[in-house]
Amino acid sequence: MKLYSDEVTTVDGIPVTTPERTWLDMAEMLTLDGLVVMGDSCVRVPREAFEERDMPLCSIADLQRMIDRHKGKRGLRRAKEAIKLVRVGSDSPQETLLRLAMVRAGLPEPELNVPIISEDGTRHHEPDLSYRKYRIGIEGEHHGGEGQIVRDIDRSERCAALGWTEVRISKRHMLSDAKPAAAKIRTALIQAGWRRRD
Repeated sequence: MKLYSDEVTTVDGIPVTTPERTWLDMAEMLTLDGLVVMGDSCVRVPREAFEERDMPLCSIADLQRMIDRHKGKRGLRRAKEAIKLVRVGSDSPQETLLRLAMVRAGLPEPELNVPIISEDGTRHHEPDLSYRKYRIGIEGEHHGGEGQIVRDIDRSERCAALGWTEVRISKRHMLSDAKPAAAKIRTALIQAGWRRRD
């Protein structure tokens, strides 16, 4: 398969394929979910406080350009399916896999890492996934010691004070293709007034 000059870059002086070309090449080997995880990682906006870069590795348009350019490439069908599911905003593979499981379970697609804004305009924390309409924030399991536990409890209390419900998802909820996680979130949505037709 032809490798175009704009599909090669250098890292530490070593020529490598660009993120978008590498993503397309991986479509031959990865599962659909794995390819969506990789795509989400490519297009996510880095958090400057934690990373040395401030721009995504590439855009969804860049991924689409690779699909359009390489007709007949192995894995192209999977890439076309995956790009429909790639979203900007996921900060981890677990967030992507949870989002995919939620949508497959018939739940509405959640927003990703959107801050909770109180009525006075104050910006609060950003749940991993959320439904602003239903005031539901979904948080994955955070690792850490006692300090992290205290921060998690504090965040949960602030969330409740703002009228939001926090749904905590742990590793055990991600078993069986995350069906337990989707069921837990469905219960919270129904309690908040969601009906499948929404």
